Amino acid sequence: MRVKRYVVDSMPDALAQIRTDLGKDAVILNTKEIRSGGFLGLFSKKKIEVIAATDSLAKADSRPKTGPIQRAGATQPAAPVAVLEQPKAAKADRTADLLESIERLANKQPAPAEPEPAPRPVVPLQLGAAAYGSKASTAPVAAAPAPAPAAEPAAALRPAEPRKKPEEPLAEDPVLSELRAMRQMMKNLAQAGSAQPAPHPLLAALEARLLEQEVLPELAQEVIGAIEEKLAEEEVDLTPARANAMAAEKLRQIMGNPPRMPLQPETRIAHFVGPTGVGKTTTIAKLAAEQVLRHRRKVGFITSDTYRIAAVEQLKTYATILGVPLEVVFSPHDLKKAFDNLQDCDIVFMDTAGRNFRNEMYVSELNALLQGGPRSETFLVLSLTMKYKDMKAVAENFSRFRLDKVLLTKKDETETFGPILNLLHEYPLALSYITTGQNVPDDFNVAGEDELIALILGEQANE
Repeated sequence: MRVKRYVVDSMPDALAQIRTDLGKDAVILNTKEIRSGGFLGLFSKKKIEVIAATDSLAKADSRPKTGPIQRAGATQPAAPVAVLEQPKAAKADRTADLLESIERLANKQPAPAEPEPAPRPVVPLQLGAAAYGSKASTAPVAAAPAPAPAAEPAAALRPAEPRKKPEEPLAEDPVLSELRAMRQMMKNLAQAGSAQPAPHPLLAALEARLLEQEVLPELAQEVIGAIEEKLAEEEVDLTPARANAMAAEKLRQIMGNPPRMPLQPETRIAHFVGPTGVGKTTTIAKLAAEQVLRHRRKVGFITSDTYRIAAVEQLKTYATILGVPLEVVFSPHDLKKAFDNLQDCDIVFMDTAGRNFRNEMYVSELNALLQGGPRSETFLVLSLTMKYKDMKAVAENFSRFRLDKVLLTKKDETETFGPILNLLHEYPLALSYITTGQNVPDDFNVAGEDELIALILGEQANE
C-alpha cells in the first residue's frame, strides 16, 4: 500500500501526477484547499492538497509476465505463453488493505519491513583468449566462496553509546488528522447499510408535533409505531388527513376512552378540590349559574377556604348575584350544621382551600371535609397551564381518596395540551368540563376526548 501527498494548482494536474506515479488504480482519499508560499502569510497562493493511495501489490500482480524474447527465426513454442491473471482476492481485499494502511498511518506505526534480497554470488572474470574470443566458453563457472565477515571488535573496546532521551510526542499532524477522519467516515459508511430507514416525512412531522405538545416520548413513539404497522398491513399512501385520523384513533386508546361525565342530575353534593390558583371558585360560580338559570334548580354554597381573606368574599358576591345561600365552615364539625341549613337545596357546591397538596397532612384534613355517598361527586380541578409533573403529584396524593372526575381550566392561557393526555393515560379519570375564560356564567363547556385530541394534533375542535 502506497500513500502519497500532492500539492497542485488544479485537480487535472493532480490526476495526471497520480496516474503517472501510482497508476490508474489509485484512490483519492482526501482533497482540500491550502495556501502556499508568500511572505509571512501574505501573497500566498491557493493550492489543492490531494492524498492518494494505491495497492502496489495488486498493481504489480496485474502486469502480465511473459517468457524470454525469442530471436528471429527461432521455433515458436507449441502453446502460447500463459499470462498471469490478476488474483481476484487482491481486488476483493483492496478496501481492507486501504483501511489497514490508513489506520497504521493514523497511529504512526511503521509498515512491516520487507526482507532484504540476498547478495548475488561474485563470478570471477574469465581471463585469456576464452574471455575475449569469438566463442564464449560453455563450461559452467563455479562461484567463488563469499569472504568470511571480519571479526567484530570486542564489546569492551566499543565506546558506550549515550542513552537516548525518550522522544517527546510530536504535534498532531494535519494529514494524520485527515486520515483518522477518513477512517471514521469509511466505518460509518460501512455501517450505513444496517441503519434504520428514514421515517415518512408526515410521521416525522407528527412525532415532532406530539413532542412539542409535551406528550411523553414513549407515548409519541407508540403512536408512530401503530401508524407504521397499519400502513404496512394496508399498503396505502399516507396523506396528512389519514395520518391525523390514525393518530387520533391511537390517542383515544392511550387515554383509555374516558367517558364524558358532566354534573349528574341526581347529584346532591359536588366537591371541588385542587391546588391553589387553578380557578375553583370561579368555576363553581359558572356551574351554579347554569343550574340556576338553565335547569331551574335551587343551589347552595359551602366554603371551607378560610385561608384566603378574599376567598369567602368572592363566593359571597356570586351567591348574592345568583340569590343563593352561603355557609362558611372552619372545621369538619361545622359541616353538619351547614348541611342542615341547606337541606332545602337541590344541589350544594362545596369550595375547598387550595393548599400545598404535596403535604399529606393537608390532604388528610381536606379528606375529612369530603362527604361520601351515592349522591356526591368530587371534581379534581387542574389548570392546563400546569406541568405534567405537578399534575401527576396532585393526582397521586388524591388517588388514595375518592376522585370521580377531572375538570380542566385555563384552556385560553396555553397552547400545550399533552400533559393532560399523559395524566389520563396513567389515572382513570372521567372528563367533565373545560373552561376557556373568566366570564361567568359563560366560558366553559363539557370536555371530551375528541376536543383534547384535536388540540394536541393542532386541528380545530369540533365542539
